[in-house]
Amino acid sequence: MASKQYDFVIVGGGSAGSALANRLSADPGNRVLVLEAGRSDFPWDVFIHMPAALTFPIGSRFYDWKYESEPEPHMRGRRIYHARGKVLGGSSSINGMIFQRGNPLDYERWGADPGMETWDYAHCLPYFNRMENCLASDPEDEFRGRSGPLVLERGPATSPLFPAFLRAVQQAGYPLTDDVNGYRQEGFAAFDRNVHRGRRLSAARAYLHPVMNRPNLQVRTRALVTRVLFEGKRAVGVEYRVGRGAPQQVRAGEVILSGGAINSPQLLQLSGVGNADELRALGIDSVHHLPGVGENLQDHLEVYVQHSCTQPVSMQPYLKWRYRPWIGFQWLFQRKGPGATNHFEAGGFARSNEDVDYPNLMFHFLPIAVRYDGSSPSGGHGYQVHIGPMYSDARGTVKIKSKDPRVHPALRFNYLSTEQDRREWVEAIRVSREILRQSAMDEFNGGEISPGPQVETDEQILDWVAKEGETALHPSCTCKMGTDEMSVVDPADMRVHGTQGLRVVDASVMPYVTNGNIYAPVMMVAEKAADLILGNEPLPPSKARYYRHRDAEQGHVPGAVPESGNA
Repeated sequence: MASKQYDFVIVGGGSAGSALANRLSADPGNRVLVLEAGRSDFPWDVFIHMPAALTFPIGSRFYDWKYESEPEPHMRGRRIYHARGKVLGGSSSINGMIFQRGNPLDYERWGADPGMETWDYAHCLPYFNRMENCLASDPEDEFRGRSGPLVLERGPATSPLFPAFLRAVQQAGYPLTDDVNGYRQEGFAAFDRNVHRGRRLSAARAYLHPVMNRPNLQVRTRALVTRVLFEGKRAVGVEYRVGRGAPQQVRAGEVILSGGAINSPQLLQLSGVGNADELRALGIDSVHHLPGVGENLQDHLEVYVQHSCTQPVSMQPYLKWRYRPWIGFQWLFQRKGPGATNHFEAGGFARSNEDVDYPNLMFHFLPIAVRYDGSSPSGGHGYQVHIGPMYSDARGTVKIKSKDPRVHPALRFNYLSTEQDRREWVEAIRVSREILRQSAMDEFNGGEISPGPQVETDEQILDWVAKEGETALHPSCTCKMGTDEMSVVDPADMRVHGTQGLRVVDASVMPYVTNGNIYAPVMMVAEKAADLILGNEPLPPSKARYYRHRDAEQGHVPGAVPESGNA
């Protein structure tokens, strides 16, 4: 059948895809098509737009790809459930709405790899600033943006449990900070959130919906891309299906994969780009042998350290059905009340030992004892911290199992598989307990519910983590940028090595996972990639000085960025 020609076809209308669609279609001469396999984020869909309803889409086939890992050998053979957004806005439409850039030294680590010099912190900070409108920041703050599409509101943290927690961290010897996304990440503070005026502000709402009326931009939902079309090693378009309909094809000058760290390597492999021997074993002709596709999988594992609360100040009553009509009324008509917040309003970053250069632990404090998906509430009033090591050296894979694009690929994360990972997990639990047992929490502390006092030795802690650990939903790095033989994407232009007309822009291109939630880094990557794709002059590198505790210990000027941009 005849197919329409576009300048850019973006596969995936999630976080990165929404940003790219906005930036690439800003030039009316660019014809842009977005193909999203999931449904639309309808304005009446309360499960997406009410922040506190975030537990409902997770696990629902209407919103969630519902991935599971292969049996994890160091996690008692458990299959770890992995939610990924199957809706316009992608995972930004179902996530916890926590906005964390990561530490500046994360990007110094990126920039230290060969060919990655322009992905250091000095070159990334201007793109963070361009994309955000941080309402809590000073207009003169060189670390924060004030005019971008991503409006950020800081958690009010008004429950009495939040100030008690922040006092407790100080009693345990950890500092507060003004802004975990600013000059100093290390410390504890109220968190920035993708919540604006009581509603979730997904990437689709921030970037895509405001420009949907552009005549040169088309967005098609429920369109599952089944393969990239090649002529030789040049990508010339894609094939896709809508529902159970016949295959359709569109041609494009450029194909950009933005399906995320699972979908993008899956589609590359289905299209013949990956490890040639593995693809031939599945009956797929190799277009280009690229062994790094689907390798280097990284993620954050987390657990909940939970305490019962002796006072009726937690959010537990609002889980009861009898309160839901009132919560819904307040949210629908006033955009306030328990439904208007994600409840992840404060937390912080700490180092678990003196050998690490920057925080390797992330804490989210929640004024209720409950799982992320809303299951297994403690029954009474409670509170918890979400905790886990942030730069594990465990590495996994994403590998297709079938030529059928509807068959989920095999995910192997290899959680708890390294000595460093296991050591830092023990440290993480001990630091969490140290904080929650401080006197500042005494008026609320009804005792530890989980893991419980019976879990004390290193071996018991690791066994408990293996039994109870869950993904923090930060899969990344499976099509990493770089120039070595296991790299997939060229950091200079986001092209897939060895091909033409094919690029990847999403969490999969990160070479190393950052030390926090990954939504903000993904959006920064998309903003920077848009300039690379369009050939725009890149934003000039920042000369902002950021905090490094090694400098502070030695009395040096913290985080001075030299003229080259490399620290």
